[in-house]
Amino acid sequence: MTSQDVTVPEIDLTTPEVLNDPFAAYGRARERSPLARLLVPGLNPMWAVLRYHDAKAALTDARLELTGDSFAMRPDVPEDCLPYMRTMQEMEGPEHTRLRRLVAPAFTARRAAEFRPRIETIVEALLDDLPDGGEVDLLPHFARPLPMAVICELVGIPESDRPKWREYGAHVAAGYGPGLAESIPGIIAGAKAAVAARRAEPGDDLVSQLIRAQDEDGHRLSDAELVTLIWNVVLAGQTPTNLIANGVHALLSHPDQLAALRVNPDLMPHAVEELMRWCGPQLLTIPRFPREDVEISGMRIGKGQPVTVVIASANHDPRVFPEADRLDVNRPAGPPHLGFAHGAHFCLGAALARTQTEVALSVLLGRFPNLEPTPKGVQHLPDPGTRRLKTLPVTL
Repeated sequence: MTSQDVTVPEIDLTTPEVLNDPFAAYGRARERSPLARLLVPGLNPMWAVLRYHDAKAALTDARLELTGDSFAMRPDVPEDCLPYMRTMQEMEGPEHTRLRRLVAPAFTARRAAEFRPRIETIVEALLDDLPDGGEVDLLPHFARPLPMAVICELVGIPESDRPKWREYGAHVAAGYGPGLAESIPGIIAGAKAAVAARRAEPGDDLVSQLIRAQDEDGHRLSDAELVTLIWNVVLAGQTPTNLIANGVHALLSHPDQLAALRVNPDLMPHAVEELMRWCGPQLLTIPRFPREDVEISGMRIGKGQPVTVVIASANHDPRVFPEADRLDVNRPAGPPHLGFAHGAHFCLGAALARTQTEVALSVLLGRFPNLEPTPKGVQHLPDPGTRRLKTLPVTL
């Protein structure tokens, strides 16, 4: 098949159809063509990879490159903050590998399992603070504060600095908008303060680990890289906010699946994978740019034209997932979802996100056997890049 054989669908990311139900909108396009063109007002169109196997291939295609930090290119970033804006997320090759290896030991599945009792304590404390019965919004009182509390503990952010980081985390969970850009000077200052605190009093945390690596071999990690790694890891650690909220909403909207989990709580790890596939928060990957003319899915894409993988489409591809649009916590094991991406940029904190979500849902459902949605329902925020809720009102 060539680009002449297929009419490539165009998808306007600002339309209610896409914002209200991206899975359906992308699904219709996916069955017409393996690629689409995404239209964003004020920006150049992006090529979008819609099918699972094409998506996996694109995420490991060395010809598609990340070209730089999205923050560093923003005009609202203060000049003195620019040295700290180029994150590992936007790096490729040996540079990316070097930094990832320094941070990776803190985010292994074994480390997440060891950290589980601390996560359980944080979850229990947050649920203790909920009102005794009645209606409550779980987004600000549970799903949002949990990931920040966990990542601050793991990274080594001093307790006195955590209220400010909670503000920054709320900006991340709300998308990379103006609020986060305005917070950048404080974020950089907070990361520097964390380094100073752990230089004075080392501990068993990521900041202390990175400082030791720098002291042992200063060539492995510069001061700017150290500060950048810390703020990026802390803020990237907010992924579970929307996953937990989406997961609670999905289960309450599918009573049969919720009942299956209540009957067999051991299904929870499997259920988390299915929730990440079915309603994972990241809809699109960071755009990549061909360093030469390339062919993807039989279609020619010119050098420098942006390409994104539509995770929301690939994870609902019926070629890979039978009854792909159905939530099924008992879904048989099969190909892994792409909710945490794939390849060299596979989400560093995936194991921690999985563990947090498992604990959060397990303890929440165990503590409140009569948990149910309120009649007012929920609203999804109009964000083409992230599937997220505005509120999560429930009756305990």
